[in-house]
Amino acid sequence: MGIEIIETKRLHIRPISVNDAEFVVELMNSPGWLKYIGDRNVHTIEEAKEYIKNKALVQLETHGYTNNVAIRKVDNVKLGTLGIYHREGKVDPDLGFAFLPEFQGKSYAYEAAFELIRTAKNDYGLTELSAYTLEENKASRKLLERLGFKAIGKDNLPHDDAELLRYYRKLDL
Repeated sequence: MGIEIIETKRLHIRPISVNDAEFVVELMNSPGWLKYIGDRNVHTIEEAKEYIKNKALVQLETHGYTNNVAIRKVDNVKLGTLGIYHREGKVDPDLGFAFLPEFQGKSYAYEAAFELIRTAKNDYGLTELSAYTLEENKASRKLLERLGFKAIGKDNLPHDDAELLRYYRKLDL
């Protein structure tokens, strides 16, 4: 499986690398990340590099896909991350996304996630996806519903006690 850049009208979406560490520190310490995802104790460039190596690159090696960086084509600005994740104890992979506050509400996340879902079906051979979000995260819930996900109950992720809404969809685009 080769690493490919996914393109949309406005974005390049490519697998995250340790070269994105500075951006990862900024994103993971943004107000929305801290409120809705939580503090992952990634506050320095070195911690971000380790996080990328131990989380994202392991998934890439094991499954052929991972967390990605969404980059605006017109100026090469990094807007956010999104990816498909395999989590310990979960049967189906899940979609996750986070964008810096100044790029929210501009349909970048929808554009990127829609194309990633299409890629998951056509290139990765996935047939279903879950997604998880806090009930109070109305923006993520709205985006998931716009992407065709349906809320099917509550669950939590491994090593995290937060009660999350679980969304699900078959990949029949």
